[in-house]
This record gives sequence, C-alpha cells and structure tokens, in this order.
Amino acid sequence: MPTRPPTTTLWRPTGPVELDLVRALDWRAWPPRLPEQPIFYPVLNEDYAIRIARDWNVKHDGAGYVTRFEVETEFVSRYPIQQAGGSTILELWVPAEELEEFNAHIVGRIEVLHEFRPRVEHD
Repeated sequence: MPTRPPTTTLWRPTGPVELDLVRALDWRAWPPRLPEQPIFYPVLNEDYAIRIARDWNVKHDGAGYVTRFEVETEFVSRYPIQQAGGSTILELWVPAEELEEFNAHIVGRIEVLHEFRPRVEHD
C-alpha cells in the first residue's frame, strides 16, 4: 500500500464565485487566477482566514467562506512564508502561472469549514 506523503494544512478565505468554481472542479483544485490576480495566496492559520472571510469577503462578495486543504509538504516548501502584518498574518504567495502545478500537489479535497453572511438587523 503506497504511503501518503507528508502534507501541510492550508486555509483559503474565499467568496461565493470562487467557491462555485472550486465546486465545479470537484473540490480538488483552485481555479485559474484572473488577469488582475497575479498571486494565489493561501494562508497558514484558520484564525487569519476567518478574519478575511468575515470582514472582507462578506463586505465585498456578499458572503465569505473559509476552506481548508492539504498540500504535499515537500512541494509547498518552495514558497517562502510571507508575513502580511502581525505575527499570525502569514500567507504563501503562489504565482498565478504555477497554480496548475500547485493544484496537482493538493492531497484529498478542499473542504468548507465556515460560512459568513451579512448580519441582518431586526427592528
């Protein structure tokens, strides 16, 4: 029986359009970047992903989702960790032209952990 390679857990905050594209790819890959998106950036912790999905995606996309997925550790180690703010604001920057190869190293399926929608105020 072949052994599973060691993996690294990554999270990705996303909006409904990107999530629909992931669904269409059978939860196994991320869609190609748009021309104005030169970098695919998964994040290294769930809390940071929650903050982006809840505070940014909801405002800009009408909903926010936090996904989790595994990538082969040996492959993903080629991307240096980027600190985008405080000590827990950590991301990987995957150039758009490398996303297809990155997707080939995802192990298992991409799963949705959290969903955020705008708060509805009641009178």
